[in-house]
Amino acid sequence: MRRAMNIRPGGGARVLLALMPFLLLALVYVFGSAERRAANPNDKLLPPISEMADTTARMATEPDRRSGEIVLVSDTVASLQRLALGLGLATLIGLTLGVALGVLPAANAMGGPLVAVISMIPPMAILPILFIVFGLGEMSKVVLIVIGVAPPIVRDIAMTVQAIPVEQLVKAQTLGASTWTTVLRVALPQALPRLIETVRLQIGPAFLFLIAAEAIAADSGLGYRIFLVRRYLAMDVILPYVAWITLLAFLMDFALAKLARGAFPWAYVGERR
Repeated sequence: MRRAMNIRPGGGARVLLALMPFLLLALVYVFGSAERRAANPNDKLLPPISEMADTTARMATEPDRRSGEIVLVSDTVASLQRLALGLGLATLIGLTLGVALGVLPAANAMGGPLVAVISMIPPMAILPILFIVFGLGEMSKVVLIVIGVAPPIVRDIAMTVQAIPVEQLVKAQTLGASTWTTVLRVALPQALPRLIETVRLQIGPAFLFLIAAEAIAADSGLGYRIFLVRRYLAMDVILPYVAWITLLAFLMDFALAKLARGAFPWAYVGERR
């Protein structure tokens, strides 16, 4: 008897199965939108797809009357700059501190509890403090992303390094490797694939912190635009922006997945698909 857990769909079947949930959601939305518009022609909650497409095309191609900028492009560039800076700094901090905590017992004894406590602080709770300390400019938004994303990366990388078999560390030292050489030749190569996977998991939270900061204090950005038009119930703008944010996050995740498997194929040998 063939068990369901042993059935692996082929290439075409995988694509079909992946598309089915999206097609079902699209059908549900189209049906719901048609029903609401039939009951109320002025309904704004579920605008037709054609109406959202027209609004998106206008925001992506026509300059704004006040600023002269293409709104969707300027918002995307502003948000991605903040996200890239915050996520990049968080990744650098996470790798550096994580490897240090994982390799050096004294560093782990001193910094491990602090990192654990900081990781438990809800980043959104300290957002007002960040605005007071760093002002309403770009710095506070970047710092919020770093504070929200860096501690989980640090802890994950530290645990990854600590899970390295002690025999590898002993062998490296037996061959004359210093602490620095052991970090570069043993710990770092094994931490990098996990680092990329951890960053992939933090893309969603990073976008959450970014949008929250932009909604409160910003004059451009994807989060700023969503919260600006909410007062007009402009769902034909909000829904496409949400879909655009989701697509950006998916593309980032996809690129990182390809990078990890291309740069470290040995880390994915035997992976179930």
